[in-house]
Amino acid sequence: MDLGLEETAQPSTHVNMISTRRKELVSNVMKRTSEWILSQDIPSDITVHVGRTSFTLHKFPLVSKCGYIRKIVSKTSDAKLSAIEIPDLPGGAEAFEFAAKFCYDINFEISSENIASLRCVAEYLEMTDDYAAGNLVGLTEAYLNQVALKSIASSVSILHSSEKLLPIAEDIKLVNRSIDTIAYIVCKDSQLCKSGRIEVDVNGLTSSTFSNRKPSVDLWAEDLTILRIDFFQRVLIAMMARGFKQYALGPVLMLYAQKSLRCLDTSGNGRKKVEARKEHEKRVVLETIVSLLPREKNALSVSFLSMLLRAAIYLETTVACRFDLERRMSLQLGQAILDDLLIPSYSLTGDTLFDVETVKRIMKNFLEYEMVGNRLGFINEENASPSASDKKKVGKLMQDYLAKIASDSNLSVSEFISVAEVIPEQSRIIEDMMYKAIDMYLKAHPALSDIERKIVCKVMNCQKLTREACAHAAQNERLPVQTVMQVLYNEQKRLREVMDVSLVGADLSSLPSKFSTDVPLATDEVSSLKRENQDLKFELLKMKMKLKDTENCDDKSAASTHLGITTPPSDKPRLPRKSFISAVSRKFGKLYESFGADEVMMSSPSKEKNKPSRDRRYSIS
Repeated sequence: MDLGLEETAQPSTHVNMISTRRKELVSNVMKRTSEWILSQDIPSDITVHVGRTSFTLHKFPLVSKCGYIRKIVSKTSDAKLSAIEIPDLPGGAEAFEFAAKFCYDINFEISSENIASLRCVAEYLEMTDDYAAGNLVGLTEAYLNQVALKSIASSVSILHSSEKLLPIAEDIKLVNRSIDTIAYIVCKDSQLCKSGRIEVDVNGLTSSTFSNRKPSVDLWAEDLTILRIDFFQRVLIAMMARGFKQYALGPVLMLYAQKSLRCLDTSGNGRKKVEARKEHEKRVVLETIVSLLPREKNALSVSFLSMLLRAAIYLETTVACRFDLERRMSLQLGQAILDDLLIPSYSLTGDTLFDVETVKRIMKNFLEYEMVGNRLGFINEENASPSASDKKKVGKLMQDYLAKIASDSNLSVSEFISVAEVIPEQSRIIEDMMYKAIDMYLKAHPALSDIERKIVCKVMNCQKLTREACAHAAQNERLPVQTVMQVLYNEQKRLREVMDVSLVGADLSSLPSKFSTDVPLATDEVSSLKRENQDLKFELLKMKMKLKDTENCDDKSAASTHLGITTPPSDKPRLPRKSFISAVSRKFGKLYESFGADEVMMSSPSKEKNKPSRDRRYSIS
C-alpha cells in the first residue's frame, strides 16, 4: 500500500515541477518581449482609463501578467479593442502605475508606504502566479511577511493606508494582520501585560500607586494617533485580548483625544458653527474614547475628564456618554481644581455663563458615592467612601465655585441657593467663603427685594464666621438687617464664652498647687474683650437715646408741616463719617423700629424685678 502511494505521488510531483518550469520559461519569454517592445518604441495599442487618468500602453505586457485585463480582452468580440476602463481601482492611478511598471519589468521601490496599495491593486487585477511566475501578488506577500509586518511603525503605516483601500483590504486580511502584529509586538515588549499593578504618571495623568514602576508613553502610542477611530479601537481591543492592562490605556487615549479634538473651541460660551460632517465624526470619536476609558479609579486625571466632558456637552453626545463622564469626575472630585468645574454654558437658550446643572449633578454623585460606596460598580480596590480630607477639599472647592459664579448677573436666586444647598454643612468648617459668595451675589444683583436677600442669606451659618468676616458683615449695607443682628449676637456670645473660660481659668489658678493647672491666662485679651463688650453696651444705649430724639424730631417736623411752618436749612457742617460702632448702632436702630427693643437687647433680670416694665433698662448681658 505504501508503495502504491509513493507511485501515485511521484507523477503528481513531476507534473507540478513541469508546470512550474513552463511558467518560468513563459515569464522569461514575456520579459524579453516586454524589453523588446520598449526598445523598439512600438506604438501603443490600448488605453487604460483609471479615474480621470489615462495610460497609453501595450496589450501584450498587460495580458501576460494581469488576469483581470486578460479576461476583458478575451471576452470582447472586438479584435481591435483599444480602450479599457477600470472603475474603483484600489489605490487609484498611482497604484495602477506601479502595476504597469511591474508588467513592463521596470524597477521601482517597495516600501511600507506603498505596500498596502500594491497588495490591493495586485489582488484586484488578479496578478497571481497562475498567470506568471513571481507575479506581483506573491512579491508583495513576501515583502509583507518578511519586512513590513515586523515592526510597529510599518504595521501602523500599512493599517493607516488600508483606510482608503476598503473593502478589499479587509477581504485579503491585510487589516487584521496589521492589527494582530501591532498588538503582539506591544504586548511582547511591554511589562503592562504581566501580573501586578503599575502606576501611571504621564503628562498630568496620576493614579494610585500600584508598584514602583512607572511606564511612559512609548513611540507606538504616538504612532497610533494617526489611525482612524474604528481602527484605533480595534487595535486597543486586540491589545487587551492579549493581556494588556486596561488601566494603562489612559495615556494612549489622552494622546489620541488631544490630537483628534484639539480643533474644538470649548473655552467660550455658545456653540460655534461647525460643518455637520466634521461634527458627526468628532462626536463618534469622543463617544468611542469614552467607551474605552479604564474603569479603574484614578487611572485618568480630573482635568482630562473635564476636557472630555466639555467636548461631550459641546458636541451634544448621548446622555449616557455625558453621565459616564460626570460619574467619573465625581469619584475623583477631591483631586479637582476650580478650573475643572468652570464648564461654559454652550446652550443657545441659556443665560448663565457656566453650566451650573452639570456641576450640581457631579456634586450629587459625589455625595451619593459617599453614602452608598460601591454601588457605582467601578472595578478597583479603591471604591471605598471618600476620605475626610477629600470631603474637606470638596467643600472648599464648591464654596470657591459658588463665589466664582455669584458674579454672574443672570444667575437666579433659585440656582444660587440650589448650588449652596448641595455643599454639605459638615465640610464647611468656616463660613467665610460662603459669606464672600453671598456678598458677591448681592453686589451683582442690587435689584433683589428684601425677601430675596433674606432667602439668600439663610444658606450661611453665621456662627461659623471668623471675627474678620463678622466685622465686615456688621458694616455691609447689602446684608439684610436680620442677618447683621444675628452676626452681632453670635459675636457677642462668643466674646462672653471666652470671658467665662478665662474667669474659670483664673479660679482654677487660685486652687492649691496639688490641683493647679498649666493653662496660661491671657489677661490682656480678656481685658480687650471686656472693653469691646462695654463699648457695645454703651453704643446700644446711645442708639436708644438717639432713636428717641429722632422720633421726637419727626413728630415736631410733622406738626410744623401740618401748620405750614418750614424749618430753615442748617448751616452746620456735615458730620464726619461714622465709625464701625456707629454703623452697628445704625443697624440696631433699624431693628428697633422693625421689631421693637425687646428683640434687639436683652433685659437685666435683676432690674426687671424692681421696676415696672415701662421703665426697664436694656443692655446686652
